Amino acid sequence: MSAVSSRLPVFPWDKLEPYKQTAATHPDGIVDLSVGTPVDPVPALIQDALVAAADSPGYPTVWGTKELRDALTGWCERRLGATGFAHENVLPVVGSKELVAWLPTQLGLGPGDKVAYPRLAYPTYEVGARLCGAEPVVYDDPTRLDPAGLKLLWLNSPSNPTGRVLGKDELRRIVAWAREHGVLVFSDECYLELGWEADPVSVLHPDVCGRSYEGVVAVHSLSKRSNLAGYRAAFVAGDAAVLGELLRIRKHGGMMTAAPVQAATVAALGDDTHVTEQRARYAARRAALRGALQAHGFRIEHSEASLYLWATRDEPCWDTVAYLAEKGILVAPGDFYGEAGGRFVRVAFTATDERVEAAVKRLG
Repeated sequence: MSAVSSRLPVFPWDKLEPYKQTAATHPDGIVDLSVGTPVDPVPALIQDALVAAADSPGYPTVWGTKELRDALTGWCERRLGATGFAHENVLPVVGSKELVAWLPTQLGLGPGDKVAYPRLAYPTYEVGARLCGAEPVVYDDPTRLDPAGLKLLWLNSPSNPTGRVLGKDELRRIVAWAREHGVLVFSDECYLELGWEADPVSVLHPDVCGRSYEGVVAVHSLSKRSNLAGYRAAFVAGDAAVLGELLRIRKHGGMMTAAPVQAATVAALGDDTHVTEQRARYAARRAALRGALQAHGFRIEHSEASLYLWATRDEPCWDTVAYLAEKGILVAPGDFYGEAGGRFVRVAFTATDERVEAAVKRLG
């Protein structure tokens, strides 16, 4: 076994392949609700901006164009409630997964350091810790962690996979604790535009961070809000000192967002109409799947935001995966996101209207 293989967990999605094959044998085809990848078209104004910037023969800058930095700071102030934002408070990244996976390494963490993340969480938080040799630590309440050696604290609200949203009071308490103990907070807010039964708030909101961004950074992506997963368009915002260090490192590493993607990001952040339209699509799909699952005997927990339903039949998750695969429906087992998810499945509503309708019929 190679050194890399020995320090990383098994890639979870490989274990789902046999169930995908079973689901694919359904006479009406598979309904894949396992991965939260967008299926709807990229809005025309974003495509137009990408095409208009296609003649970009020179290298882009890591920090991005002035127009991009203006768009990022403006959006953070308008949408997140951030105040007094400057260009030094934002940094584009090549998709948020890249940032999550390599952040501990770029921060200079290693053996003896700890990286903490929720007990139920996106697997890449753990991967990032293991890539640099740091110790991954899970939590239910981060303020109950032993702060010794803890260098990086991941928050995720709205949560992937559960859809749970952390309120202002809870976020404020966590940020205060982290500052008291010198722990850097990175808040993964990639689903912030997708609140259904809650109104998600950013750690950059003044009610949370107290109008100071010291020790606090938010991570945002355009993959979900604008159907730009294929563009790898994302950014981080917050503590200028932290982002300045990341900028220097990323310059050396050549981590540049492609120039046409930078132009597309400017267009995407400047328009709210397409976000409202996409939310409406997801809301309809969510309502249809939620109703069908509950009528079929599933219980839905949390799921007040994000692109997923956190569902259970009170049985081992792989039994549920197998049961639904026989109906031609593929879902993600909850233990992909931690042992605490062992009796749940994550059901994405990122399929087309036609496929969602097919799933509802099969559950009926």
